[in-house]
Amino acid sequence: MKSDVETLNATRVKFTVEVGYDELKPSLDKAYKSIAGQVQVPGFRKGKVPARVIDQRFGRAVVLEEAVNDALPKFYQQAVEASDFLPLGQPTVDVSQAPDPATGGDLKFSVEVDVRPTLELPDLSTIEVTVDDLQVPEEEVETRLTALRERFGTLTGVDRAAADGDFVSIDLLAEIDGEEIESAKGISYRIGQGNMIDGLDEALTGVAAEGTTTFTAPLAGGDRKGEDASITVTVQSVKERVLPEADDDFAQLASEFDTLEELKADLLQQVEQSKKFEQGLQARDKVLEKLLEIVDVPVPASLVEAEIHAHLERESRLEDAEHRAEITESTEQAIRSQLLLDALAEREEIGVEQGELIEYLVGQAQQYGMDPNQFVQMVDGAGQVPSMVSEVRRRKALAVAMEKATVTDASGNTVDLEELVGGEDEDEATGASGDEAVESPATEAGETVDPTGEDEQAAAEQVASSDAAQESDKS
Repeated sequence: MKSDVETLNATRVKFTVEVGYDELKPSLDKAYKSIAGQVQVPGFRKGKVPARVIDQRFGRAVVLEEAVNDALPKFYQQAVEASDFLPLGQPTVDVSQAPDPATGGDLKFSVEVDVRPTLELPDLSTIEVTVDDLQVPEEEVETRLTALRERFGTLTGVDRAAADGDFVSIDLLAEIDGEEIESAKGISYRIGQGNMIDGLDEALTGVAAEGTTTFTAPLAGGDRKGEDASITVTVQSVKERVLPEADDDFAQLASEFDTLEELKADLLQQVEQSKKFEQGLQARDKVLEKLLEIVDVPVPASLVEAEIHAHLERESRLEDAEHRAEITESTEQAIRSQLLLDALAEREEIGVEQGELIEYLVGQAQQYGMDPNQFVQMVDGAGQVPSMVSEVRRRKALAVAMEKATVTDASGNTVDLEELVGGEDEDEATGASGDEAVESPATEAGETVDPTGEDEQAAAEQVASSDAAQESDKS
């Protein structure tokens, strides 16, 4: 087999492949065997029809066509492995010459495909970013102390009009033009939550037990969702939460500490840790932003379009041009982040161990409220384990960048990111700011974007096999 590669642009190449007739012979033999097993020819058992009979009955061209279709992926893969390129997305194949049914000859074809661009990555030690100063507001300690007191508070009935923060038991009746649409009794609700009906908080404020009030609001669900209805609210009871005194007795009740002073010191430490983590997340985002600013990362247009299409298809909004425009920029940025982190992981020779992958999968399972074993089965069944491996690899690459970069706060002090780099919160994405920064395209475009190497593939196979072993043990 001979192959040449032509670079069409920064993200697309063309492979030209020439295969000798002898190299095609195994595929020809396979084609004859396949056809023989599918056809019925008088005088021959199924699967035992000779090649010459197949040629006479169905034509040599049919056999060649099946052989070429079988051989193309194999020889294309060989051409890719002989190059320095990593294909992304689906290739476009053009067969320029097929063997002649009578005289044989070579198979010649070309393949155009998007590839991961070659990036010029900087020395990570030259990266410098600035984050906000670490501030620990005293009021946040009081906020946490109040929240803790609320957990140990008691509800006590009051003989007065309901106010913001009170707990009420109410009956609801919704009517449109005098027709009852919906009703409910004995609903517990805290005024100020704002999570039931628009205008309910305002209507309840100032109404005492056994009082009734009426207001107009759009229905939130049902067959007549969105229509304005007359809502009648009857208050059955009003209660307020009485908080325990913030003293040493409370500290002993609510914690392992003996004094309120010790409890407050612990809450202060919690707030400080939370602020340090927020500072670390800001550093993470800024390091990635800085890398994207320095490094030119061309993105294949077809890859962006495939991700946008998958996104809109999931939401059943393929014809929504406005939404398409809204997600285009974020999709391009997300894929740029992926490609950058993949290249960085390769340069830094970052692999993924089985324990790291399992830890990530367990964290994701918790995020979705699923049993870890069931989550792994779902991921494996959907063929997404390699994508998960690549996500862990990207996280590690970004952690390396953070570790080597110089991060200072607004006051010029060096920020120690060891805690964040050593154990980043699994609920956070590793990309730029935003819920879909890096993770969304990783899921949809994963198989085409992910550069799964030997370490990553081994980790994926170990997870899949260990999950299968668990199932076997159960049976």
